[in-house]
Amino acid sequence: MELPMRNKAPDHGIRIPFEDLAQFVADVFVRAGMYPHDARLMGETLASADQRCVYSHGTMQTPGYVRKILAGDINPCPTVTVISETDTTLVLDGDGGLGYFPSFRGTEVAIAKAKQHGVGVATTRNHHHFGAAGHYSRMALPHNCIGLAVSAHRYGLDPAHSLMNASGGSPMSIAFPTRTQPPLVLDMGATFLPTETELMEKYHSVFMKSLGLGVAFQALGGILAGIWISELERPVSKWESNQGAFIAVFSVRHLMSVDQFELSLDNFIRQARQMKPFPGMSQTELPGGMEWRWEREHEMIGIPIAETHQEALQEIADETGVIAPFDLFEHTRF
Repeated sequence: MELPMRNKAPDHGIRIPFEDLAQFVADVFVRAGMYPHDARLMGETLASADQRCVYSHGTMQTPGYVRKILAGDINPCPTVTVISETDTTLVLDGDGGLGYFPSFRGTEVAIAKAKQHGVGVATTRNHHHFGAAGHYSRMALPHNCIGLAVSAHRYGLDPAHSLMNASGGSPMSIAFPTRTQPPLVLDMGATFLPTETELMEKYHSVFMKSLGLGVAFQALGGILAGIWISELERPVSKWESNQGAFIAVFSVRHLMSVDQFELSLDNFIRQARQMKPFPGMSQTELPGGMEWRWEREHEMIGIPIAETHQEALQEIADETGVIAPFDLFEHTRF
């Protein structure tokens, strides 16, 4: 079933409490063969994306991940290993599993290194999708740090195709801590418009910037992460492990006073939120602002799940023999 990828609250559907949605997803992953603690991480991570209305990288991903695990394309029980480590850097191997596990571990270590040395950098490789880049950049915020996360996948460069195919559409997120205002969180892919000749001629500058971002993200999250080294291009395992990540954390206090930075950024964001909104938008927010609003709202009233979204989750529940919680919350349909 093809699902809508609009990252905004649906007009119709059902509201599910965060804990119930996270536990349901975790149960599905356990049935697919995943370790309970890893399944719990997946449930909480994907449900948190839905809570921020980042549906494209939330629980909608569950059916695809689970079916690939059951098909033998993704290692359900990977052992993340350290390839190398210094005071400020870390290189991790994901053992053919989902990219969430090495990426979360890498981010945690990068935060600890940044708090001690001012900067911490981790790269990950030999794994599948790592989800939304914003999962990892946001982890730095409670530690008065700036977080940066980039991912890329390995793909062929066919001379018969347009140069735009070199961009790869890789994701990137950078997050800045604030005091009272919504955190400033840019979470985006490198592709802005469909690659059509007419559009490329009309919006040449947009495509050139998209290409530039895409190849830069590939250089960081792919090539620097090691996914193109020869022994990984043809993995000896059966796992579909063609992705990598670059994660960097910068400690604000090693550069300036945390109070000064956060209060100054608060003031900047506050003034920006008083400006006129874009056409068609009722509120003025900088990147991360709407997600901040939705997260707070849905924490209280439940996560809105559209009917097509619910149907897709019900299908994977039936396939794995897990009882879905939707009937319990029919009274919250809107």
